[in-house]
Amino acid sequence: MTRSHPITIHWRQTGRVIRHEVPEGDYILRSFEQQGDALPFSCRNGCCTACAVRVLSGEIDQREALGLSRELRGRGYGLLCVARATGPLEVETQDEDEVYELQFGRHFGRGKVRPGLPLDDE
Repeated sequence: MTRSHPITIHWRQTGRVIRHEVPEGDYILRSFEQQGDALPFSCRNGCCTACAVRVLSGEIDQREALGLSRELRGRGYGLLCVARATGPLEVETQDEDEVYELQFGRHFGRGKVRPGLPLDDE
């Protein structure tokens, strides 16, 4: 018998709190959709920030989250499209633009890119 875990999502943008049991190892976003609660997403590959959440309690397995730095993961951010249920979890949705800025903002606003010149970090 497959174990399942209670997952609670505080969907800030709609003012809703949604709870479902998610089978261990299943993607949280997909499981919520299958149970009738479609959540925001864009790529389903862990590369954007449309499904970003902040962990309030519990932990998630999100090793496929390419769209979040280790630093942001360490600060409690996650991407539901590639987050797998590993235990009880409570999260809060985030504004996509806010998380995108945290992730990528430091790379923008540095002036024009000129071909042939090394990046500042090189």
